[in-house]
Amino acid sequence: MHGYDEPVYLISIVASMLNIHPQTLRQYERDGLIKPSRTQGRMRLYSQRDIDRMKMILRLTRDLGVNIAGIDVILRLKEQMEQMEHEIEMLKDELREVNRLGSVPRSKAVVKKSRYDIIIFEEKE
Repeated sequence: MHGYDEPVYLISIVASMLNIHPQTLRQYERDGLIKPSRTQGRMRLYSQRDIDRMKMILRLTRDLGVNIAGIDVILRLKEQMEQMEHEIEMLKDELREVNRLGSVPRSKAVVKKSRYDIIIFEEKE
């Protein structure tokens, strides 16, 4: 059994699995929608993750009529959401640890680097 991210499938196999022409896979690679691994001989190898990504691309184009630019935006937003979900899980784990210990360690008391700024405005009456 191969790992989800392990590149093992040749372009002809993937094209057959997805019922598309290999040129479609090459075009989507040129458009930047997929990035298969390459052997030293420059042969494309696809992982199961690549195949699942292609399935989503094909659903968007065939079923929803989304164009290439739209697919690019959707995939980028999906990746950002996955990164944020990962960050949220890390913060939840950290909060659980703080709750378990009962206090915030000095090293964690001040946020030194953050991708987000929180600004609180006082209401004037």
